[in-house]
Amino acid sequence: MKKADIAKLSFEEALKQLQTIVKQLENGEATLENSIKYYTLGMQLKKHCEKKLADAKLKVEKIIKDENGDTKTELFE
Repeated sequence: MKKADIAKLSFEEALKQLQTIVKQLENGEATLENSIKYYTLGMQLKKHCEKKLADAKLKVEKIIKDENGDTKTELFE
């Protein structure tokens, strides 16, 4: 899978693929060469998931009360 293909994945799709790779590596049946490929792909998927989470965090808003007791939202920091 190419980096461009990974970039198109949703968080959930990338996480599912990452979980599959972890299972394949844990069962120990892959050749050394395939294990290295899985590990490399897994690291790329992990990085993609972390970026998706960081982007989502920037979009989250928090609800606060102002000095008058009214509620409003502002960007989460």
